[in-house]
Amino acid sequence: MKKKIMALFMMGCMTAAMLTGCGSEANSANSGSKDTYNIGICQLVQHDALDAATKGFKDALTEKLGDKVSFDEQNASGDSATCSTIANQFVASGVDLILANATAPLQSAAAATNTIPILGTSVTDYATALAIDQWTGTTGMNISGTSDLAPLAEQAAMLKELFPDAKTVGMLYCSAEPNSEYQVRVVTEALEGMGYTCKNFSFADSNDIASVATSATNECDVIYIPTDNSAASATNVIDNVCRPAGIPIIAGEEGICKGCGVATLSISYYDIGYQTGLMAYEILVNGADVSTMEIQFAPNVTKKYNAAICTELGITVPDGYVAIE
Repeated sequence: MKKKIMALFMMGCMTAAMLTGCGSEANSANSGSKDTYNIGICQLVQHDALDAATKGFKDALTEKLGDKVSFDEQNASGDSATCSTIANQFVASGVDLILANATAPLQSAAAATNTIPILGTSVTDYATALAIDQWTGTTGMNISGTSDLAPLAEQAAMLKELFPDAKTVGMLYCSAEPNSEYQVRVVTEALEGMGYTCKNFSFADSNDIASVATSATNECDVIYIPTDNSAASATNVIDNVCRPAGIPIIAGEEGICKGCGVATLSISYYDIGYQTGLMAYEILVNGADVSTMEIQFAPNVTKKYNAAICTELGITVPDGYVAIE
């Protein structure tokens, strides 16, 4: 009997030790002493702006964690269904954090998990993307990140500065991107307040871009393109339509401007990606609560112009603009 009691006592001690060890290991992980961190990155599509954001994110975490961080980087090739597949794969593999680069990856990641921390970048408006009615600056969910929203009223003012005599502005954007629709609404309100007539020219996917852009050039004096991922992936198509027609484009970000625009009020996508990486470090290592982290914005904006297209279209850019390299 004594032997049985002793055996049970020893088993209890071993179980307690194992549980204590497990608890210590969990606490150790939460306090940032994990050996490695695996980050899943879902990028909507390959183009300059999103590429720069991903690079900034990876650079920030690599500088902080060195070889303690690894990245599972996936590109959805512009397809929302693929975003969902990628997000679900990340959840199944148990990544420590998900970077959602653009709105569709953010929405897919949010649908895939409510426990794994998610950070967005290159997302214009989180309230729109996540259908949050009462916006306070934080999501209250397992989601935070950075926004690529440049001051839209200032973009409208820049169009007025460059084209004061224009009458009609065409809004060229993808109707499948809710953040593009948000930007178009805000810029349209600002431009109409300045006396312009605004017309929407939306396309459903890349197959429609050329025909829709042609319609815009036939009816408008200037075209505005927001930070739209579908447009950013098809700047060559847009340029081949608009430049020969002599219709200038004001772009929402530098990558689009470099491909087909004359000017932009641009943020640095590398910088917002880098800032997102620093946020990821705070979550992973210092235990920051992602649900209470405020969405962050680019600290600076710059007026930039495309010298080649401006010269070809005979547009003189005022002082204070920087040529895109």
